[in-house]
Amino acid sequence: MCTYNGESFLREQLDSIGRQSFRNWTLYVSDDSSADSTRDILNEYQHCWGRSRLRIFDGPCQGFAKNFISLLKRPEVQARYFAFSDQDDVWYDDKIERGVGRLLSLPEQKPALYCSRTRLIDEKGKPIGHSPLFSRPPSFQNALVQSLAGANTMLINQAAREVLLKVPESATVVAHDWLAYLLVSACCGSAFYDPGATLDYRQHGRNIIGANASYKDRFLRIRKMLSGRFVEWNDANLEILKACSQLMSQEARATLEHFEAGRNLGLRRRLHEFYKAGIYRQTLAANLSLIAAACFGKI
Repeated sequence: MCTYNGESFLREQLDSIGRQSFRNWTLYVSDDSSADSTRDILNEYQHCWGRSRLRIFDGPCQGFAKNFISLLKRPEVQARYFAFSDQDDVWYDDKIERGVGRLLSLPEQKPALYCSRTRLIDEKGKPIGHSPLFSRPPSFQNALVQSLAGANTMLINQAAREVLLKVPESATVVAHDWLAYLLVSACCGSAFYDPGATLDYRQHGRNIIGANASYKDRFLRIRKMLSGRFVEWNDANLEILKACSQLMSQEARATLEHFEAGRNLGLRRRLHEFYKAGIYRQTLAANLSLIAAACFGKI
């Protein structure tokens, strides 16, 4: 868990973690110099649960994504599986159990990621909908142009963590959930999407990244894509993929070559290379925005 001025909803999240049906867990928290009572709340729960159950560290104060990656890289963090937690959600009691149960069937040396849909709640905890339901299979072709699910739903195994540890310290990390999906799917791993919700994802005015569920949210995402922000995000992701290229499968390398080539060509050849790369997003509307971005050279 990474925290920053999270006093408003932190207790609810901590209580939901405490109720998990899967009991063999340790909570590691990296706090980015909170100025409210976040640290006091964490210390209170640490006193109640014990220092072996809740461990608290100082974050790098370089943004949420860097905070999560820096925490994942800490040698003190040891486990077979790792779940990312926001500071303001409410986990369902079986969240960890469902994720671990899905990944237990895989060889430990194979990078793996479990993620799910979410139920959306407002500041008072009232249900207001669900995140979009995706039906297309997870893949590197999808990961190149879209994050499959929020990090707050994700659970990865140790093999996936080892891949993420290869991310250079100097790298620009756009979002740790997108990065985890990218690297696991590129590096001979498996990603699993659960269409059932595993947590209540709180929507409020202080969200860094929202659920992208409303038409307004989706329109704003499309505007960002066509403004050139998507180009910057892909630039950052490609730098990390190049640094990890030795771990990637042959198929992923070939896909990446077509994708990179398409970004630097004229319209006709650009679209041809993107077609050969096989990139796709999860919904019809998202794919139409992807085609528009490709036509305007905004990928």
